[in-house]
Amino acid sequence: MLYYILDIISNSGIPGGRLLGYVSVRAILAVVISLIVSTWIGGKLIKYFKKKQITETLRDFDKNNLKAGVPTMGGLIIIVAILVPCLLIGNLGNVYMILLIVSTVWLGILGFADDYIKTFKKNKDGISGKTKIAAQTGLGLVIGLTLCFSPQVVMRENVTIEKGNVETVTHRKVATKENKTTIPFVKNHNINYSEIMAFCGDYKEEAGWALFVIVSVLVITAVSNGANLNDGMDGMLAGNAAIIGIALAVLAYVSSHVTWAEYLNIMFLPGGEEVVVFTFAFIGALIGFLWYNSFPAQVFMGDTGSLTIGGLIGVVAILLHKEILLILLCGVFVVENLSVIMQVAYFKRGKKKGIKQRIFRRTPLHHHYNMPDEKLDPECTYMFKGPEKPMHEAKITIRFWIVTIIMAVLTLMTLKIR
Repeated sequence: MLYYILDIISNSGIPGGRLLGYVSVRAILAVVISLIVSTWIGGKLIKYFKKKQITETLRDFDKNNLKAGVPTMGGLIIIVAILVPCLLIGNLGNVYMILLIVSTVWLGILGFADDYIKTFKKNKDGISGKTKIAAQTGLGLVIGLTLCFSPQVVMRENVTIEKGNVETVTHRKVATKENKTTIPFVKNHNINYSEIMAFCGDYKEEAGWALFVIVSVLVITAVSNGANLNDGMDGMLAGNAAIIGIALAVLAYVSSHVTWAEYLNIMFLPGGEEVVVFTFAFIGALIGFLWYNSFPAQVFMGDTGSLTIGGLIGVVAILLHKEILLILLCGVFVVENLSVIMQVAYFKRGKKKGIKQRIFRRTPLHHHYNMPDEKLDPECTYMFKGPEKPMHEAKITIRFWIVTIIMAVLTLMTLKIR
């Protein structure tokens, strides 16, 4: 919308008009608009939710911290705050922006439906797990297949030229369609999915794209559900996701800027500047939401927010061909997922032997640190006993943020450490 007006202004010869054509300026506008929208819409929605009693009561281990009657479905604030700047200053003809907007709406509807069933139908289970997986798989197929067949999705691969002891990096002059991804900490680190499927012989190209689509489905599903598990304390997921968003914004910027891409020896993605605009809107929306979601929370994001946030992180990483980096960047989500899997497996193993055993006090992992001794099952043995005194959830949240900052820094370091 405004993007096209800004484009006219930038080409009109008006002094300073060209400034509006820079992606950095549009990115700044995106984060400012999303911040304003999230803080303004947030206050309005919280009052409306309270009036309509769209609230949630959460079990809390701290008797002095009762979380009763807190508005939920606050993820709507985040979704609106992302969509408004993208629709205003995003290039709506760009395939990356289209996919990101579709993903936001798709995941938002999924999360909203889950929260609606829990809140209004009084069904604590919400949407069935199979339905969630099916919806996330559907989005993964849409993303993967679009990247396979869209003529807009191309790249200019980085090429290292060695002359004696001197290395120079350039990019191929012609942009081509490739199903390559980045492997961290490895020099000349692009790997083609078709090479992985070389055993398919003459059909390795088709098999490589099929593998890419499967990976897209797995990444979106895993990160979406991992973020959902991380959403258990005030400000926890919003803060972690904002930090991850900043790292993704940096990756998007250097990947869509040919000079930076050459300097860092990474693939150049024409059209990727719209991912920059989106990630800045994503960051602004989350920071604005934190205004109300930080301890003590005035609103919970619900699955409307958590499923959307995780899914969008996965989609952005796939668009940038940096999906493998998510193992490091989203390390907190990975550990939260693993804690649940390990806890269930260990408990079932003990049940077969007729004993009660758990690894952690409670999962996901962040709950392990604030569960008091009196809440423990006296008949159960715990592998890790946890802290001597339960930590306040605000301390746990900030420490998880610090871990995510470290993971984000390490992720960005992979651009140079190879």
